[in-house]
Amino acid sequence: MKKAVIIIVLILIADQVLKIWVKTSMLIGTRGEIAMWGDWFILHFTENEGMAFGMKFGGEFGKITLSIFRIIAVIAIGWYLLKITRDKQPFGLILSISLIFAGALGNIIDSAFYGMIFSESTFHNTATLFPQEGGYSSFLHGKVVDMLYFPIIKGYYPDWFPFWKGREFIFFRPVFNIADSAITVGVFILIIFQRKFFKK
Repeated sequence: MKKAVIIIVLILIADQVLKIWVKTSMLIGTRGEIAMWGDWFILHFTENEGMAFGMKFGGEFGKITLSIFRIIAVIAIGWYLLKITRDKQPFGLILSISLIFAGALGNIIDSAFYGMIFSESTFHNTATLFPQEGGYSSFLHGKVVDMLYFPIIKGYYPDWFPFWKGREFIFFRPVFNIADSAITVGVFILIIFQRKFFKK
């Protein structure tokens, strides 16, 4: 259980420290290249009210529904993680579930509390942590902070390509955060090693 706790704590610290730094240091919509890696590793500050990688889900009702679903999912994942650690399941399974749990919890923190503890991020002002006038929203109405952008491949669709001919092509386009990355890595580990983890 100690290894799982360490993984979760490290991911949550890295995720929240980077989010808080971005939110209090960058104007929303701004981007900056990480010099040592060139123009394919970019910090690009965006916020979303919905799912991972900037996807949205159904307005006000969808926001509350998604937040409640996340909380229920985290409780279920936490219970399962506790069970597999007690049963001394393979470390790879514990690692993958720990990553998914930490990622889900990291984004819940944004959604649940950021609206209460931050002022609004705008194109003209960076956000303030614990502003005197109160936060920009209420419990479960916070926005998830995204900032990692990896446009590794850039180009244009050829003229013979249907629907998108001549349009710009970028891979990988979504902007995401450390919590999203943890969930994605955890799911990939489960998919790749599922036969080893679930022999029965």
